[in-house]
Amino acid sequence: MNREQLITLVTEKLKLIRTEKALTQDQMSDLLGLSKKTLVQIEKGRIETGWTTAVAVCALCRDSTVLQHELGGDPLEVVDLIANHGTLQPKEKTMGGYIWWKNLSERNGYRLQQNVISNHYRILDTNNYRLLSSFDEQIAMQVWEKL
Repeated sequence: MNREQLITLVTEKLKLIRTEKALTQDQMSDLLGLSKKTLVQIEKGRIETGWTTAVAVCALCRDSTVLQHELGGDPLEVVDLIANHGTLQPKEKTMGGYIWWKNLSERNGYRLQQNVISNHYRILDTNNYRLLSSFDEQIAMQVWEKL
């Protein structure tokens, strides 16, 4: 996934996300720092959100089941990956990847997984801490081989 794809996805799902959060157009436009007129134009498909608005939606609505389903998990992880050109190495606790992840390989308690929706890769340690996230398969495999 890249910036343009995320912007398109947020643009297409914004009204659904707003209704899921039980927000009026006035409330949502205020939350995002947009005019109501701009929000209406986005919801009608006349204009796209910008990168900043897409990021704001992902951050402020990160618990949205619509966003999580469309992105295969935490929206901010996808934003962070895109903003950092496809690779992260945070040590962050995960749920272990039982919903949106398929195990590609497992050894010594480590798991190499791929997200079934966004297709990015990650490596988890024995306690489900994320050692790496990347859209780049080569980078994921290089780190995997070093473990």
